[in-house]
Amino acid sequence: MTHLNTRCLILACGNTLRGDDGVGLSLAEWAEQRFSCQSDLRVIALPQWTPELAEDVACAHSVLFVDCSFASPPGAINLTPVEPADGERKQGTHHLDAAQLLALSRSLYNSLPRNAQQLTIGAGSTTLGEKFSPAVTASFPEACRLIEETVLLWLRALK
Repeated sequence: MTHLNTRCLILACGNTLRGDDGVGLSLAEWAEQRFSCQSDLRVIALPQWTPELAEDVACAHSVLFVDCSFASPPGAINLTPVEPADGERKQGTHHLDAAQLLALSRSLYNSLPRNAQQLTIGAGSTTLGEKFSPAVTASFPEACRLIEETVLLWLRALK
């Protein structure tokens, strides 16, 4: 069910059984606990982002996408703005990335969040297991700090 009054949406994905790939879900769990008293914040954590999430994205004022990255060095944290994917980029039918979800939200609902950023942590290992690599474990507190800083900034700006 979509929450029409969602001011801030944290949308995380990952696989907790594949080492560092589960960092997005762990960060989402941290955010749910940290912001449990914020009625205008919603956290959605799933194994992958699917087209059904486009409505949630379209209804939010701000969206923070959280995931691991295979393109970054292990433990490297990146917080970057996300723009909708252009029309030439092929969208899948089962899972999407952040830019594709924004494009789908614009296409289906003629709406985009005011703010859209993606926080990623470089994956060191995605072998079977539930433990993070040392690099991801070391970067986890900084990622939490960036999530907190970003969300609080967005929530203050909307009041």
